[in-house]
Amino acid sequence: MANMNTTFVLLLNLLYLLLITESISLEAVPSNSIAVNANVSCIEIERVALQKFRKCLKDPFNRLSSWVGQDCCNWEGIGCSNQTSNVVKLDLGSSNLCGFEGGSQYTPDQPSCLSGKLDPSLQNLKYLSYLNLSNINFQGVSFPYFLGSLKKLTFLDLSFTMFSGVVSPSLGNLTNLSYLNLIPSPFSDRTLSVSNIYWLTNLSSLQYLNLQNIDLSKAETHWLQVVNMLPSLSELYLSSCGLHHLPQTLPFVNFTSLSVLDLSNNGFNSSSIPPWLFNLTALINLRINLCDLKGSIPNIARASLCNLKNLDMSFNFNISGPITEFIQALSGCGNHRLEQVNLGSNQLSGVLPHSLGYFTHLRELHLTNNSFSGPIPSIIQHLSRLEILDLSYNLMNGTIPVFIGQLIELSTLDLFSNSWEGTMTETHFLNLKKLTWFSLSSTRKSLVLNVTHDWTPPFSLQNVLIKDCQLGPAFPAWLKTQKNLLGISLVNSSISAKIPNWLWNLSSLLLHLDLSHNQLKGDLPKSSSIVWVDLSHNNLTGSLPLWPSVSYLSLRKNLLSGPLPVNIFQRMKNLVTLDLAGNFLNGSIPSLTIGPTGLWFVDLSNNLLSGNIPKHWMSMQTLEAIDLSQNNLLGNIPTSLCSLPSLNWLQLSYNNFSGDLFSTSQNCSSLYSLDVGGNRFSGTLPKWIGKRLPSISELCLRGNMLSGPILEQLCFLTRLHVLDFAHNNFSGSIPTCLGNLAGLKSLVEYSTSPIRSLLLPLTYSEHMDLTAKGAQREYYSQIFLMNSIDLSRNNLTGEIPEALTKLSLLFTLNLSWNQLTGKIPENIGVLHGLETLDLSCNHLSGPIPPSMSSLTFLSHLNLSYNNLSGPIPSANQFQTFIDPSIYEGNPKLCGPPLITNCSLLPSDGDTEAVDEDEDSEEFRSEKLWFYVSVVLGFIVGFWIVCGSLVIKKSWRHAYFNFVDEKKDRLFVAIKVNMARLQGKIEA
Repeated sequence: MANMNTTFVLLLNLLYLLLITESISLEAVPSNSIAVNANVSCIEIERVALQKFRKCLKDPFNRLSSWVGQDCCNWEGIGCSNQTSNVVKLDLGSSNLCGFEGGSQYTPDQPSCLSGKLDPSLQNLKYLSYLNLSNINFQGVSFPYFLGSLKKLTFLDLSFTMFSGVVSPSLGNLTNLSYLNLIPSPFSDRTLSVSNIYWLTNLSSLQYLNLQNIDLSKAETHWLQVVNMLPSLSELYLSSCGLHHLPQTLPFVNFTSLSVLDLSNNGFNSSSIPPWLFNLTALINLRINLCDLKGSIPNIARASLCNLKNLDMSFNFNISGPITEFIQALSGCGNHRLEQVNLGSNQLSGVLPHSLGYFTHLRELHLTNNSFSGPIPSIIQHLSRLEILDLSYNLMNGTIPVFIGQLIELSTLDLFSNSWEGTMTETHFLNLKKLTWFSLSSTRKSLVLNVTHDWTPPFSLQNVLIKDCQLGPAFPAWLKTQKNLLGISLVNSSISAKIPNWLWNLSSLLLHLDLSHNQLKGDLPKSSSIVWVDLSHNNLTGSLPLWPSVSYLSLRKNLLSGPLPVNIFQRMKNLVTLDLAGNFLNGSIPSLTIGPTGLWFVDLSNNLLSGNIPKHWMSMQTLEAIDLSQNNLLGNIPTSLCSLPSLNWLQLSYNNFSGDLFSTSQNCSSLYSLDVGGNRFSGTLPKWIGKRLPSISELCLRGNMLSGPILEQLCFLTRLHVLDFAHNNFSGSIPTCLGNLAGLKSLVEYSTSPIRSLLLPLTYSEHMDLTAKGAQREYYSQIFLMNSIDLSRNNLTGEIPEALTKLSLLFTLNLSWNQLTGKIPENIGVLHGLETLDLSCNHLSGPIPPSMSSLTFLSHLNLSYNNLSGPIPSANQFQTFIDPSIYEGNPKLCGPPLITNCSLLPSDGDTEAVDEDEDSEEFRSEKLWFYVSVVLGFIVGFWIVCGSLVIKKSWRHAYFNFVDEKKDRLFVAIKVNMARLQGKIEA
């Protein structure tokens, strides 16, 4: 019996040791040591499961070529337990396996090595503790539910796997999980979301949680409560999760081990920065950039974030106030571990605190796009490890300190767009041997970069950007030593020399060259390999070169002459933007039958071009904007031009175009801006205008020969915010429905036009000639803010519609030189943004509405030559309208600035009495003339008859004989009739 007990105890001990050994091997799963497969053969049911999993995958690069034979433990990416032979590791997400360099992220132009379906046979791997399927393209299939059955998992990485739908709550069964990464692919058109986040509370061992780009909007009210229940959590990534609620208070902090917190790119609806964020004393990395946070940085206890290395609060735009106290609190730690600080793109202000100098480990300091002022503090010279210093787009001033040249680790120095002054010399760059990016400009244009002609810089730049500084007049020769340059921008730098020949062959790496707004002269070379060239606003001469490599070419406002090369569009096939405006180019526009397939923008305006527009445009399917204005072009708009699917902006003003405008423009359905002003187009507005041009926001037809009524169909153009029909022959009344134009009530209706993206300002700038404030001006980037109605110099009749006062964003209203009658709308004062109002040369009557005194932005007013009456208002803006010509031609107006005194004119009541008296006097006069005419008529008639009888005796005898004879006949007739009547009565 004792032997049996001993044997039983030994068996129990062996079983216990076996369990301990297996537990230890499983706990070590996250490390690479688990994949020790020597002399281990896999279990059949697990091998079959892996084979089924393999069959559902496409492997075009044979990454899984080793998955053959019976021993699955030796297959690539498989790890088995040395004790039990169970598969405990499946790792198909390594970069080496996929053959990627560096990372393993899936990108459209670098296909994933594996794709297909996720077979549920993997649930038979009961002992699996490590599962990495990252970067496998599962083609948008629903998130797998069966993963929740792999209860021994401690590591799960499904990042960039193209799953879609809802994350399965069954993951809450994985109670041993310490690592969970579910980042969906950013290139998938399907979303991944979480409907219920409470399953996370079961994962008490979780140390790493990454849910970036997963839609958590349904859990936004309790997400913080849930993650706060994970006491072991060390890294939390919740960027771009659609969260909008950031609690300002947290009763207790449970995740005290949190070292990484990433909440970036969540719109927290202008929440303040919650103080509890700075109570996480273990934090190493904190990212709350792009979170729509506002207000000042909260006060924190001194030395409370001593482990913090990286802090990113950039692009919140509304975080304001000074940073002195915040930086001082962070500097209270003895070890000063802070390495990266990014506070860019906010509204922070004040001077840079001297406490910045205590962060001797600081490598990156980004303070761009704020309102910092004052000089660069001297204590910055102690930041000897600083690699990036970005102070661009602030209000800083003073001179650039010489000690900048002692920051030997500096690779990026960005001092662009401040109010610098003084002089920079070679000493400022003395020890900047690692400098690769240098950017400098002065809004005061009072900074001089003065180096010797033979200076050899210690650095080798990749990008140099200098603007609004004095470099010239000679071209900077030191650039010749910079052989690694990718980009050169020397804008408005007072350079008046020729472009040296060596610049064009400086570096095979040079892609970007911007020498605009100088006084450069000379001819351009015949060849160049630079991709992006901007030489606009100079004095360059000669003919237009053909550079096959260029994609962006701007030679605007130079002195180039001669015809456009016939083969320009065939030779320059890489063109995206071509801007040749403001030169002296002549001849016709070359054929576009064959040309660059990626062309976006063509600007040939303000030249001497003539002839017709080419008929064939269909090869330019990507063309979005065309400007041919201010030339001598003839004919009509080709039908193929309006058929381009991407054409959004068409500028043809001030040419000699003629014919029926609307017969050729009815296919321009994608246009949002059309300017054909200053031509000889004819025709009437078509009824289809509200349907065929649905996206139009800027419509300029001024200065043509268009006629007919302004149709109500125009009101269907809901994005319309610039309406210019001036100098035509339109007739009829102004449609009341113009008061419903949504584009003049809200910026949203037209600012979302597809062409107005962040990229397009880099390629071209829209512009349009508009009349505002009494003068015609050319507007560029402000076009989408110009809200204007100009119907002047037509034959419009009727009254001004009261509905126009509903256009709350209207800035310019010009109805002058028409035949309008009636009164000025009484509530015109509700147009609070109105800057220009011209109602001159009409037949308007009545008083100037008192509500016009509320137009506090009104700067141009013209009411002359109407029939207005009464006193001129004197409140608010009317005090500034002291020019009498504003009101001339209105004889019944009175008050300053007119010399007519209102007290000398009758009041309203007196005016009515006078009107009644005038009516009574007029009635008496008419009555008197009636009596006089009766008397005169009687006298004249009497003497014409009786006077002739008195004078002519024979007429008198004949007249009286006639009267006697008639009298006798009448007497006899009466007697006879009386006798007959008497006889009848007696009978």
